[in-house]
Amino acid sequence: MNTPFFIGWRYQRARQRNQLVSLIAFFSTLGIALGVAVLIIGLSAMNGFERELHKRILAIVPHVEIGAYQENSISQWRNLANLVEKNPQVTGVSPYVSFTALAENGAKLKVVQVKGVEAGAMDKVSALGNFVLDNGWQRFAQEGGLVLGYGIAQELKVKAGDWITLLISAPSGEEGRLQQQRERIRVSAVLRLDGQLDHSYALMPLAQAQQFLGYADSQVSGIEIKTADPFQVQQMDYSALADYPQLLRVENWIDKFGYMYRDIQLIRTVMYIAMVLVIGVACFNIVSTLIMAVKDKQGDIAIMRTLGANNSFIKRIFIWYGLLAGMKGCLLGILLGVIVALNLTAIIGAIESLLGRKLLSDGIYFVDFLPSELQGQDLLLVLVAALTLSLAASIYPAHRAAKLQPAQVLSNH
Repeated sequence: MNTPFFIGWRYQRARQRNQLVSLIAFFSTLGIALGVAVLIIGLSAMNGFERELHKRILAIVPHVEIGAYQENSISQWRNLANLVEKNPQVTGVSPYVSFTALAENGAKLKVVQVKGVEAGAMDKVSALGNFVLDNGWQRFAQEGGLVLGYGIAQELKVKAGDWITLLISAPSGEEGRLQQQRERIRVSAVLRLDGQLDHSYALMPLAQAQQFLGYADSQVSGIEIKTADPFQVQQMDYSALADYPQLLRVENWIDKFGYMYRDIQLIRTVMYIAMVLVIGVACFNIVSTLIMAVKDKQGDIAIMRTLGANNSFIKRIFIWYGLLAGMKGCLLGILLGVIVALNLTAIIGAIESLLGRKLLSDGIYFVDFLPSELQGQDLLLVLVAALTLSLAASIYPAHRAAKLQPAQVLSNH
């Protein structure tokens, strides 16, 4: 075994003659452990939010929407869809008709954003059907009706099979005039995403939405597009649409929800910097511990020097001493962080049950729970950061230990 490592390991395990050294070493280890644990938990939470962003936002919302620029509808949407499908980046296209309506059930009212879709085409661009409760998506595809967001259904106090009234502003025969029309429609299913969209989203068959707005079969509000790589939507080539007879507008998911992804990345970076600084402060307590340990062990150092130990040998002993102290705190922190990160969602759920309120409101955040996903690369990154700081904190005290003069020390004893 490497002799300096062995001696440093023995010094770590031995009971210190100076109790203050033991106390400082304990708090140093505790500080490193807590810093490492909090960093792992925080990074796991950010990973969880990013996973849910991919699962509940990128899998649900269209990557790109194309609509008419100055008009309410696209008149020949199939021609537009044929042009778009020629782009190799496009993997699916779905037409939609979108309008705002007032949903009414008795005295309860709720403004909803209704989207008319074809279930089969919708499946090509979105995984939304997977979030419709009780196989309601298949029922919607066969029977039609209205798919309501869970939050809307809760506010209106309705469930699948109930009937509600939609108050719709539709164009009248007179130019520029709107008329209010009331339509009774059955709720065929409930959509639950556990997030913001539950409070604003409703779906109905495309043909029925066209009928409500007085559209012809070839008229839609726009088309939704799914791309092979959603993070490359801003580099998509639209040159094939240059000669299209209508002016078009293009909106991608980054325009609507990109701030969420940027916020997650920003918080992850800030959290990593802040927690590394916390670990750094704890690691530099090792400096105090080692300086006091050098003073406590100066007799041993003097004896080793008289036995032929050189400066490098003495330095390595105390560098190993500091690294082992950092490793102890780091391993304790990783163990604590892994346990909490793997159970974070359940722990926060239990806290919410005790408090009787939700910490994350699904009306504000895109999910109403605290997700967590532990990744091995985060553990490695934290371990390397903590050990690097421990090594840096050990160099100066180890250098001082190597400079001790054995004659002076032994004469004082």
